[in-house]
Amino acid sequence: MLDKIVQIQERYSELTRLMEVNVEDYQKITELAKERSELDEIYPLGLEYRDLMAKMEQAKEMENSGDAEFVELAKAEIESLTPQIEAMEKQIKTLLVPKDPRDDNSVYIEIRAGAGGDEAGLFAAELLRMYMHYAEARRWSVEIMSSNETGIGGYKEIVFMVKGKGAYSRFKFESGVHRVQRIPSTESSGRIHTSTVTVAVMAEVENVDIQINDSDLEINVYISSGAGGQNVQKNATAVRITHKPSGLVVACQDERSQLQNKLRALSILRSRLYDMEMQRVQNEREDARRSQVGTGDRSEKIRTYNYPQSRVTDHRINVSSYNLPAVMAGDIDLFIDELSQRDETDRLSTNGDDDED
Repeated sequence: MLDKIVQIQERYSELTRLMEVNVEDYQKITELAKERSELDEIYPLGLEYRDLMAKMEQAKEMENSGDAEFVELAKAEIESLTPQIEAMEKQIKTLLVPKDPRDDNSVYIEIRAGAGGDEAGLFAAELLRMYMHYAEARRWSVEIMSSNETGIGGYKEIVFMVKGKGAYSRFKFESGVHRVQRIPSTESSGRIHTSTVTVAVMAEVENVDIQINDSDLEINVYISSGAGGQNVQKNATAVRITHKPSGLVVACQDERSQLQNKLRALSILRSRLYDMEMQRVQNEREDARRSQVGTGDRSEKIRTYNYPQSRVTDHRINVSSYNLPAVMAGDIDLFIDELSQRDETDRLSTNGDDDED
């Protein structure tokens, strides 16, 4: 820990020095300032930690002095310093965890009805409302990109964007299969049905992250099938883009012009391709780790919403809420906080393993 802190402080001082000697190079100054800003929080903590450790060393020397009065004072000092040092080490370790570079980004979220027919479509609409409530509570904006309705208030699929700093850091844990158990309104016998809905969460990425060649794209325009008035119905403003190398297809029809729809569709495609690449890298890492430590396969479903019992269970962390109405109203921090903590612990552990190599 001390070695890392010393390295960070030396780098911070070096960056400060370089900023002073490169004062006329705006681009260089910007790069240096960005790197130094990433150390702004841990730098003063490091100074405080080193001060505490120095005091602890002095206290231990006093404890070994043989003087009874000094020994008692030293023991009291050690007892006082120990919890402070432990708390500081925990805080510093958290700051040392590599941050997901996408965490501050806005997100695209895709919700698709799975098994269960109309009931799955209705639950897809309820998940949409749950996420919208969650976003609104954090003052993030929501924009619908494209949708395919079932006709009875549900969705076969819907793609929407949540704009706001840190959106990905919270929503990224929602990817997976969401299972609902309840009695459908159309069920006359009162039998409980089980349906599923899939959720995919992708961080918005910039052009520099993913390069797309025009020759790899097949772009088609068509007349929007959704609501929007006579102008939408008469003009071919909707855009469908097929990325030939991957086979991915993205459609967007909710913007007013063909150009706007094309730009939106390209943005979604770019995020999907980035997500695919990140998933490939993650799978390779998980395969490598599994071969070393051995892990059991996880169930595909991540969460179950049991209406008869008013219970929502996240199977990844074995945490349940018995207030289903609150969860469906957007109160999902119980799960996200725990998942975020587990993710941080895993990354800290992985970072620690890397340090040992």
